[in-house]
Amino acid sequence: MTFVQLIECRTSRLDEMNRLMDDWVEQTKGKRTATHALVGKDRSDASHIVEVVEFPSYEEAMRNSQLPETGRIFENLVALCEETPTFTDLDVVRDDLLADIAVRRFFEALSAPGELSPLNDLLDEDVHSHDPVNPQDTIGLDACRAEFRMWRSAFGFDAAVEDVLAQGDRACCRWTASGSHQGDFLGIQPTGKRVTMTGTTMFRFGPNGKITEMWWQHDTLGLMQQLGALEALEQ
Repeated sequence: MTFVQLIECRTSRLDEMNRLMDDWVEQTKGKRTATHALVGKDRSDASHIVEVVEFPSYEEAMRNSQLPETGRIFENLVALCEETPTFTDLDVVRDDLLADIAVRRFFEALSAPGELSPLNDLLDEDVHSHDPVNPQDTIGLDACRAEFRMWRSAFGFDAAVEDVLAQGDRACCRWTASGSHQGDFLGIQPTGKRVTMTGTTMFRFGPNGKITEMWWQHDTLGLMQQLGALEALEQ
């Protein structure tokens, strides 16, 4: 049974607390059993901080608490708080996967201006991406982010979600992406041309609610035609 720990504290040093949590995530990589963590700040009381940490089970949560890194981080966490944090242990009795929202958030993140977000709240660390453009599957969060950055660098794509159908742990999305060819793409130098590409992506979600697998189908031929890459072959 999924287990959730609710941690509440008061602090005026949220930035330091966030850095502390980043250190814990880095130090426990490959060892921690927590699958999802969310931190919220009370809108009516900025010093009231609530963290929700999810585990596959109570037993896994106990294993996580016994890690020496967890003990050290907790001591530092207490030092940042104005009073001792409180803990509430919850057995999850209902967990609805809102795949439609997760898929839309994913495409919003891909389209957002500026630096690409970490995506670690949406994609599993061991996510697999199957794309016919690539000779091999892309495996892992970092590798997938690098691939998304390549597309963004080449076209600055703005993706619009047309339809999402979800059932069980799967969701299928029909999307349209538009942008300008502003960077190298498969050896084709920037043309400045405005292009549009349509596609469909199937998503599989894991028990932690994150995307664990993606299957892409997109109109690469139409994209290449818009770039003028097929003109020599057509003559």
